[in-house]
Amino acid sequence: MPELIAVHGDITRQDVDAIVNAANNAMRGGGGVDGAIHRAGGPDILRDCIARFPHGLATGDAGWTTAGRLPARWVIHTVGPNHTAGERDRSLLVSCYRRSLEVADELGAVSVAFPLISAGVYGWPKQDAVAAAVETVSATSTRVAEVRLVGFDERTYRDIRDAIRVLG
Repeated sequence: MPELIAVHGDITRQDVDAIVNAANNAMRGGGGVDGAIHRAGGPDILRDCIARFPHGLATGDAGWTTAGRLPARWVIHTVGPNHTAGERDRSLLVSCYRRSLEVADELGAVSVAFPLISAGVYGWPKQDAVAAAVETVSATSTRVAEVRLVGFDERTYRDIRDAIRVLG
């Protein structure tokens, strides 16, 4: 099990091997975390997305690109379920975390930072999104040594921190 750390801050400023992007199926940039990562990382990320994912990416899957100008080496893109649009299968959300860690292992990443996937504009209930993140990361066999769960706002950070404490 990797060391699980709650962080309050901006995912684009995390100095880790890989940051995880809560992407959309098209893999062409978007709003929220996706837009912030593309803006901060620059056009190399989009160019790599177009080359690696010409037909996009399925919900629950993950793949990687360069991190462009970000402090990380790679961006691991994963597509969470859109709860607001009726995608309510929790196994797809769990798959995002598992698949991202599998990709991190393929890359040899030792440290990875995740946002809270699907909890923003995709409307996944925040407490369940936190539980899915903490439970899945802690139960997934991986060579990643450190996983940061990054809460952009204070409330999300506290929720993540508290869930990690309960885990023990």
